Amino acid sequence: MEKYIPDIYQKSIYAINYDALYNRGIKCLLFDLDNTIAPITIKKPSKKIKELFDDLKTKGFKIIIFSNSPKTRVKPFKDELDVDCCAMAMKPFKRKYMKLLDEYKLNVASVASIGDQLLTDIRGGNNVGITTILVNPIGTKENKMTRINRHFEKKILKKLRDNDLFTKGKYYE
Repeated sequence: MEKYIPDIYQKSIYAINYDALYNRGIKCLLFDLDNTIAPITIKKPSKKIKELFDDLKTKGFKIIIFSNSPKTRVKPFKDELDVDCCAMAMKPFKRKYMKLLDEYKLNVASVASIGDQLLTDIRGGNNVGITTILVNPIGTKENKMTRINRHFEKKILKKLRDNDLFTKGKYYE
């Protein structure tokens, strides 16, 4: 069950203590797109997300949108936010994570993955040993695969809660 436990759990991407991450040696942030950066119905980034990403880049972070969504979904965010991206990341599988680490010459200790799903974002990051940060989904509408994942996620969350390993709504750094 440990593979589903995030290192950090916060309400949203705006509640994360990025200064503390940077001080821990995190220099690259992999952001999930759908229901982490924006609801799936939104086609372009908001002013608020632009301001956050500009601030993070000023602090020295490398930002990469790391999403299971297709390139057509990710590209408008990549372009408007002026960040790199990896579409069709196939989370939780290791392949694209490892390719990204190699391509950008990153070590696992310097990377954090931020997302709203235990089965993809957290398990994927934990599979490669990077810091994982779970946030609550910001939208209620989800695609079919995510709805299926949420069904299994509920069962995992119950087991984690019953074993005092993780409780939804108890935020921590």
